[in-house]
Amino acid sequence: MFFKMNIIWASVLLVGGLLMLWKSADMLVDGAVGLAKRLGVSALVVGLTVVAMGTSAPEVAASIAAVLQKGGGDIAIGNVFGSNIANLALVGGLAALIRPIRVQKKILQREMPVMLLVALLLWPFLKNLSLSRPEGVLLLAVFSALIFITVYMAQKESRNNAEAMARASGQSGESDSAKTLKANILFVVIGLAGLAVGAKLAVTGAVFVGIKVGLSEGVIGLTIIAFGTSLPELVTCVVAAVKGHHDISIGNLVGSNIFNTLLVTGAASAVRPFDVAKRFAGGADYWIMIIVSGVFFLMALAGRRISRAGGIVLFCGYVAYIVYLLAFSA
Repeated sequence: MFFKMNIIWASVLLVGGLLMLWKSADMLVDGAVGLAKRLGVSALVVGLTVVAMGTSAPEVAASIAAVLQKGGGDIAIGNVFGSNIANLALVGGLAALIRPIRVQKKILQREMPVMLLVALLLWPFLKNLSLSRPEGVLLLAVFSALIFITVYMAQKESRNNAEAMARASGQSGESDSAKTLKANILFVVIGLAGLAVGAKLAVTGAVFVGIKVGLSEGVIGLTIIAFGTSLPELVTCVVAAVKGHHDISIGNLVGSNIFNTLLVTGAASAVRPFDVAKRFAGGADYWIMIIVSGVFFLMALAGRRISRAGGIVLFCGYVAYIVYLLAFSA
């Protein structure tokens, strides 16, 4: 840094970093969705893969940046837990309040159970209060296998529509397609670069501000960083809800949580093994994440949608969680 860190500069870094994360993720998602559409992938698959990966990129960058700092393990894993809770309770709740989210039967049968299973998978990894590099690599291997299966199933399901999509794309004109492809690639590149810089700024500013006001590093990860890195999911799901793109909303939420649990945790520990506080290794925060995931799944299973009433319950649950964190965990 070329200046002496103080509360004003830290606040500037935090706000500037979060804004950069938001805008960069928005550009990344726009570009990635455009590229996915060129491949003829369904909206649900786009939400589960491209959009989820794009909006989870801030969590990846923020958690890796955290573990590279001394004692940053609690921020890294707190970011994962806090983001997962925020995705389903805050983002899912607000999106459902705007417009109830319809849920396809196949996501209830496949992706939502997987979301719960991978979250439960973290417990045996974290129960010794640390995460090693081999364990991180194993989580990344599970993540890679799930991505392969998702892409394979998507190709199998969309094969019948491939010819119709090819004819439709052929009518748009080769030069226009080329221009759109270049623009989408540019959006992806700029978005990725912006996410890396924004995550570093946000982590630096948030840690300084949080410590100055007396918050522990775990609470910083669970609140400030988790909310900041969940902004891409929030924007994407709210916009999708307004436009009635239910598959994008639910796919983004479920896919992002799977990515956070496996990709973010795995990548962070593969870069540098880290220790975690007991609260994250089968403690209250871990089980709150599991309960929120289970409640979200049951709501979707009950009526194959997240209703406005369900949205209110989820949102109020998130507010209660934040109050609990600030009141009892500082």
